[in-house]
Amino acid sequence: MKALLCTRLGGPEDLAIVEVADPVAGPGEAVVRVTLAALNFFDTLIIAGRYQVKPDLPFSPGGEAVGIIEALGEGAEGFEVGDRVIVHRTYGTCAERIAVGTRHLTPVPDAVSDEQAAGLTITYGTSLHALRDRAKLQPGETLAVLGASGGVGLAAVELGVIMGAKVIACASSPDKLAVAQAHGAELGLDYSADNLREGLKKLTEGRGVDVIYDPIGGDYAEPALRSLGWKGRYLVIGFAAGDIPRIPLNLALLKGIDIQGVHWGVFVEREPEAHRANQEQLLAWVAEGRLKAKIHGTYPMIEYENALGILKRREAVGKVLLRP
Repeated sequence: MKALLCTRLGGPEDLAIVEVADPVAGPGEAVVRVTLAALNFFDTLIIAGRYQVKPDLPFSPGGEAVGIIEALGEGAEGFEVGDRVIVHRTYGTCAERIAVGTRHLTPVPDAVSDEQAAGLTITYGTSLHALRDRAKLQPGETLAVLGASGGVGLAAVELGVIMGAKVIACASSPDKLAVAQAHGAELGLDYSADNLREGLKKLTEGRGVDVIYDPIGGDYAEPALRSLGWKGRYLVIGFAAGDIPRIPLNLALLKGIDIQGVHWGVFVEREPEAHRANQEQLLAWVAEGRLKAKIHGTYPMIEYENALGILKRREAVGKVLLRP
């Protein structure tokens, strides 16, 4: 079979499509024929050796996919050959077939397409965990989302709307704001043109924001934190800007705010039942027509360099998918 492999650390141009042996299902595993794999921004980091997870070389990128179970290993329970499933891993899904433990699989309802299922796990899973499990977002609260047109940002916008929040999309261009507003954001703030802190203060009529969702970090983190109201919650999602900010802790004291880390990968391992409940909720919302994942584009696997380049340059508006 063919697999996209990282054989040396670097950029998308350092990857290669290689012929490898077909996988075999071990105990508790399934072999899944991948129909679509989804890429995320962290894939550009993991192939460069700049992510917190550092797989041994060679490895395949791709942390999520959708596919069909072709074989089951000894002791693999709860699934049957022919089942359509979501695969959620840290890496390894950019291949025609993969062997994976069944605890990393979620059944896909018939009403949910492959395109919707493929990229649902990480971005939407991260955002739902952040908003529901960490921030405990309530109907009527104000949610400001930084990087609102990117993968996790757009997911946070959509989920915030479904959960009944007043969503303020924050992004770096009018076009990106238009995408977020088309997906339900009530208000928008272009932080490349306007002061983030002052803009959020104005949009909340001086009350401050209840929840900040920040996958950007860098120079935007502190002004975003300062825009929180009393007992606000600041969600640390990631650092797409590259720099990890240093936050003055007196700000947390003065406003009684919570700074909450969101490490979805560890959550999945430590709280599998809560993760499963979140996945089932996301799939139910899609099946009901309440949630529709934005797809930036679907590319044949041979176009991996172009697909990863879109993410690396932060040009993606929604999910980037690869078809093996």
